[in-house]
Amino acid sequence: MRHKLFISTIMLFVCLLSFAADKRVKVACIGNSVTYGYGHAAPAETSYPTQLNRLLGESYEVGNFGKSGATLLRKGHRPYDKQKEYSDALAFVPDIAIIHLGLNDTDPRNWPNYRDEFIPDYLALIDTLRQTNPKVKIWLCRMTPIFNRHPRFKSGTRDWHAQIQEAIEETAKIAGTGIIDLHAPLYNRPDLFADALHPNAEGAGIIARTVYGAITGDYGGLSLPSIYSDNMVVQRDRPFTLSGTADAGEKVVARLGKEKKSTKADCDGRWKITFAPLATGRAYSLEVKSGDREIKLNNIVAGEVWLCSGQSNMAFMLKEGIDAKKYIADAGNHNIRIYNMKPRVITNPISWEAADLEKLNRHDYYLPTQWEQLTAENGADFSAVAYHFGAMLADSLKVPVGLICNAVGGATTEAFVDRRTLEFHPHLVDILYNWRQNDMVQDWVRQRSTQNIANSKNPLQRHPYEPCYLFESGIAPLSCYAVRGAIWYQGESNAHNMEIYEELFAAMLQSWRNVWGEEMPFYFVQLSSLNRPSWTHFRDAQRRLALATKNCAMAVSSDHGDRYDVHPREKSPIGRRLARLALNGTYGYSHVTPCGPQLKSATAEGSTLCVSFDNADGLCTADGKELRTFEIAEESGVFHPATATIDGTRILLKAKGVKKPVRVRYGWQPYTEANLINSDSLPASTFQTIINL
Repeated sequence: MRHKLFISTIMLFVCLLSFAADKRVKVACIGNSVTYGYGHAAPAETSYPTQLNRLLGESYEVGNFGKSGATLLRKGHRPYDKQKEYSDALAFVPDIAIIHLGLNDTDPRNWPNYRDEFIPDYLALIDTLRQTNPKVKIWLCRMTPIFNRHPRFKSGTRDWHAQIQEAIEETAKIAGTGIIDLHAPLYNRPDLFADALHPNAEGAGIIARTVYGAITGDYGGLSLPSIYSDNMVVQRDRPFTLSGTADAGEKVVARLGKEKKSTKADCDGRWKITFAPLATGRAYSLEVKSGDREIKLNNIVAGEVWLCSGQSNMAFMLKEGIDAKKYIADAGNHNIRIYNMKPRVITNPISWEAADLEKLNRHDYYLPTQWEQLTAENGADFSAVAYHFGAMLADSLKVPVGLICNAVGGATTEAFVDRRTLEFHPHLVDILYNWRQNDMVQDWVRQRSTQNIANSKNPLQRHPYEPCYLFESGIAPLSCYAVRGAIWYQGESNAHNMEIYEELFAAMLQSWRNVWGEEMPFYFVQLSSLNRPSWTHFRDAQRRLALATKNCAMAVSSDHGDRYDVHPREKSPIGRRLARLALNGTYGYSHVTPCGPQLKSATAEGSTLCVSFDNADGLCTADGKELRTFEIAEESGVFHPATATIDGTRILLKAKGVKKPVRVRYGWQPYTEANLINSDSLPASTFQTIINL
């Protein structure tokens, strides 16, 4: 009797287990080699469907129906609907289907010939799944990225990949399915794609977590980007947009001062709330609630917010400069707040530890920080140029000034440009290729970065000098936060090739303006004086870029250079010159002279060459001596030192042996002692030009 009872109990337990198993939610992961786990040492253990199953737990059954090389197109070279994996997926009768197809359709055998059939073929696949189970929930996936190292990238894959992404989104709209973005979470992680196409196990984990969020709506609850903190400065005269994440569908309630607003997190866990512009002259508190979580921020003010970026001369700290003690002691007397993004590791001539290298790959490059009111203590370690810029703005505007600094010693311009801008640029795309052996990148930059990452075993190890890296780790995280404009001090690491720099500068500025708006003011520092031969041409290229670029201007620094040191220690005049540009150009202070004498035109009167200037009231010399460094030349291009005479807003130039001058240049020495200034003691820039014939 006891034996029969035991057998009955076991059978009942087995039946219950079987019933529980039958109640598990079935998830079919349909796709190609990325779904299968191609390139993994043990796909059965590390593919994204396997990792997804572990995340979802025992109440789900996840099936991997990935087929390497499969196309969505039915006339493609390996149509998914003709594969055994497709039949198996239908027989699985899924409750949920996650479809990631399209990568192989970028093959020249497929998309160029059959692109018009992509959406109909996708709709047919969706219909078949719905016939199998009318209640099936379907998500289409925006494709994982294909990086520039792919052999067909520039010959078609880049463009066709983008077109297929649009077709996938259109299909989702027509079919009424969900859509999961697998592109964005991996687009800034080329180090996870050994062959530029297939993510490794860590990349598969990112896919699994992304799909998990879509299925469950679990995005970790309420959170805010770190740029929102106590003591923050919100850009005045603009609506204040607060954004963050929460679990999908969760109600988010935010109170700022007396204004209360609410919204719901979307299916991706994202939410956004916009408040009316905040008034200056008072401090606000912010409360955000969702579910059982609450975030409180205090001492928020409205004012002017500026991004301060570049390389070591922007990173150069207040305590390192001339008269450091005086300025540090005065730092707390200005209405300034700072968000100081310090690098985790400094790009000195050392090899970094393996743990830091891993953090760099995950874009954990800047140390955690928060908004602080400027004091003597924290001001000492803050950017000297940014401080002097902010102090002059705060004293002139009589409102709080917020300064965000993310400058990195030795950083390249290309590191601050977003990946898509470079990928689709007809020339600059080449800077992405094998960048540490690429002549488009300055040799010093390549040598230093190679030294820094010597301890890494990852052939795709990231570095802050790498194209796109500082945009991904330092600019993109700020994109949710409104700024008035940017100041920039960089160029030393690009001065070997002004032609490439001219393209990079325009690309970077467009990249940033895509984030913060087309009219974003941008003020930058011209390279100073230093014994480096290329710097004369580079300074002139910077001058021309400033004149040719809308809402952009340049501060001259050559009169405060150092013949032997790339880091001149006198930063106060440079910061104040940037502030002059902002006060005049952004805030309409027409009584503030923005800059020194600017070349207007050059004409010849016999053997005399006449140069006219703007901003030329009270032309004189900085040291009371004769004008120096003007040179003129005939058509031969052989320059001769010129005797220079001030004539109102013009300079008259003559040189022995030059009878028909057609060319003029000024300050044309790497380390120059040029001394032309206006009545505000602001210097003229290095320049060269040909006369107006």
